[in-house]
Amino acid sequence: MPIATPEVYNEMLDRAKAGKFAYPAINVTSTQTLHAALRGFAEAESDGIIQMSTGGAEFLGGQYNKDMVSGAVALAEFAHVVAKKYPVNIALHTDHCPKDKLDGYVRPLIDLSAERVARGENPLFQSHMWDGSAETLADNLAIGQELLAKAAAAKIILEVEITPTGGEEDGVSHEINDELYTSVEDAIRTAEALGLGEKGRYLLAASFGNVHGVYKPGNVVLRPELLKDLQQGVAERFGKQDPFDFVFHGGSGSTEEEIRTALENGVVKMNLDTDTQYAFTRPVAAHMFANYDGVLKVDGEVGNKKAYDPRTWGKLAEAGMAARVTEACANLRSTGTKLK
Repeated sequence: MPIATPEVYNEMLDRAKAGKFAYPAINVTSTQTLHAALRGFAEAESDGIIQMSTGGAEFLGGQYNKDMVSGAVALAEFAHVVAKKYPVNIALHTDHCPKDKLDGYVRPLIDLSAERVARGENPLFQSHMWDGSAETLADNLAIGQELLAKAAAAKIILEVEITPTGGEEDGVSHEINDELYTSVEDAIRTAEALGLGEKGRYLLAASFGNVHGVYKPGNVVLRPELLKDLQQGVAERFGKQDPFDFVFHGGSGSTEEEIRTALENGVVKMNLDTDTQYAFTRPVAAHMFANYDGVLKVDGEVGNKKAYDPRTWGKLAEAGMAARVTEACANLRSTGTKLK
């Protein structure tokens, strides 16, 4: 199927919320990891979301000039071609973008999609994320208003993060402390500034103790039940039930119970990066250790071309990551839910 149209993406999110499941949002940094994500979704018979962070896009832009926009556009265009061969709907998204990178990443990409829409085409990306968690809430929401208006005009959904997620991702870091919990007042201020759909659809990354990176269950105190409080608090103020489409950030290492509670309370998208990075790299490491005398020219020998051919270990990497994506679909209840 082709990359999801704006209409299909909206339907995907509506079905996820109604069915209390969520789509894995898989970070990719290459055509190989893109294919791994597509394969994982296809094998799970789940639609899904594929995303690029600023660091991922910079890497995709090549180490000669490290241009984020070129990297993101190139992989998105590639995805529009190859996704047609997979029997699932895929939305393209850009992950965390802080204030100092908006002009070099999200704003140009929204402008590019606006030009496409003006020509009668679909946007290149279906959603973009503005990460203003390092700013004051007032400044965060003011920028969010500007971006939401531009995104809506280009048939794009905006994702906003209103309070910090702990840990570090692409150079943006927050301490792991009691500040990692969004309050009902924060949610009400967000609804006042961004509306509840009438100004454009947005996804909300609220904080309930989330932490990016690698951690074991129990090391971080997640409170996904907090999302219910946010839904109810805003519903009481504005009269709209379950007003938010939530995003679960920092999900690596989460327990099944924590994920289940988040789904029951309106999470429709959950980001995966750390776990899929490891799933991609682990088979490569095994291959290199098991075939060290073939991938290296040891003691003047010539090695084994079949062992160091990137296609050999690349296929293993793709299979490993695809399996982790399929597992994520099962955890998030999206298995077998693809749109027909």
